[in-house]
Amino acid sequence: MAMTASILPTPTALYRRPIVQQLTGDSRSTTYRKISKGLFTKPVKIGGDRVAWPANEVEAINKARIAGKSDDDIKALVVELEAARLV
Repeated sequence: MAMTASILPTPTALYRRPIVQQLTGDSRSTTYRKISKGLFTKPVKIGGDRVAWPANEVEAINKARIAGKSDDDIKALVVELEAARLV
């Protein structure tokens, strides 16, 4: 029985840290500081000691910043994005 595209999960690109830095304009230390403050999602492990961020999460946080959302709004978004990983 063949699976149709409608029931397959949508692939999500993963961005390594240099790409995240380029897309956000943040340095490495600022990215990790934002993570510790709940203002950016935690990376996912992709093997060994390598990590990356789902593209949709980086894009959602960037869009929220562009829209002028408050830090509290961003924190709520981060919680929502990380919870969605478990579904």
